[in-house]
Amino acid sequence: MGKIYFIGAGPGDPELITLKGQRLIAEADVIIYAGSLVNPEILKYGRKDADIYNSATMNLDEVLDVEREALKNNKTVARVHTGDPAIYGAIQEQMDGLRSLGIQEDAMEVIPGVSSFLATAAALKQEYTLPSISQTIIITRMEGRTPMPEREKLNMLAQHQATMCIFLSVQGIDTVMSQLKEGGYPGDTPVAIVVRATWPDQKILRGTIDTIAEVIHKEGVVRQAMIVVGRVLDTDYELSKLYDSKFTTMFRQGTEKK
Repeated sequence: MGKIYFIGAGPGDPELITLKGQRLIAEADVIIYAGSLVNPEILKYGRKDADIYNSATMNLDEVLDVEREALKNNKTVARVHTGDPAIYGAIQEQMDGLRSLGIQEDAMEVIPGVSSFLATAAALKQEYTLPSISQTIIITRMEGRTPMPEREKLNMLAQHQATMCIFLSVQGIDTVMSQLKEGGYPGDTPVAIVVRATWPDQKILRGTIDTIAEVIHKEGVVRQAMIVVGRVLDTDYELSKLYDSKFTTMFRQGTEKK
């Protein structure tokens, strides 16, 4: 029996794949990659004689057939997903499908990757968790063909007014901003949108809940963009205790006496 690795390829820049992910792609007999999002430069890490499949042109059954056949023939499979495969990566249905076909647990392994919401923070040179402003990050998406549980709809999540990273939703920017405002975010809440984070044509767009939709329409952005909402994008904040000279940690003695 062979082995399949579900590999996070990172957000776009081929140098942001992990060393382990790169090594496993280089060793793979079969590479199945999400061609709609994964940078094709990643494929250059693979062997010239590797069998390559673009899953963007395949359905789930077809993907499972390729994976099962390769595993039964004692081959190594690199199943390459964009970002980190645990976030909107559809890997659960593949792993469960392989289990139903008799593939054992030790024949499957998940290799994490750099998610686009983290690449977006890097592009913005922005920390998502600022003391006194937000210590919570909500990762979500707008409702589309995939329905959202009632308690996870945007207007419900907006009640927290935490830092929010919204995937797969820029095409519905008007609806997204309307629902966020309905849920409690003020209209002047800062919004940043990073298009194709870490790719050579990366673009950063800024506005507020009231103004960002107009910016997006003007730029014609309809996909591959991360929406970030929250006061952390433009506000004063308290310094952390991590490097506070008064604060005692297990590694240093602070100046403040108890």
